[in-house]
Amino acid sequence: METVFTAPPAAETVPPPAVEVRTGDERLVRLTDAAARKVAALIAREAQGEYLRVAISGGGCNGLSYKLRFAPAPKRGDILVPTAGVRVLVDSKTALYLKGTVVDYSSALIAGGFKFTNPNAKASCSCGESFSV
Repeated sequence: METVFTAPPAAETVPPPAVEVRTGDERLVRLTDAAARKVAALIAREAQGEYLRVAISGGGCNGLSYKLRFAPAPKRGDILVPTAGVRVLVDSKTALYLKGTVVDYSSALIAGGFKFTNPNAKASCSCGESFSV
């Protein structure tokens, strides 16, 4: 992974200092085309930021759960993964659990939504939203 420096677009006020962000690739996390289309549509609709942040936190029926949210800019130490036209941010702690994960999306009425295929998961719940390692 190489280190790049990014800053938010220039505004009329003095911009904040550049944030150190490492660049990763799809070996860390990959979005399918279906997931990328849905994320792009949600980014446009929600207007909460141009980046998708994928995080893992404690919780769920198997101990760890996936969290998705939009971010206006990277944070110090983030890993930026461009995948399927989407800029995904992953913090270094999450990266340990996420490596090799594929995020898909289904619009099915039953069992639809974002689905995570994580090769590091030893067990996961039936809904696919939590896992254990």
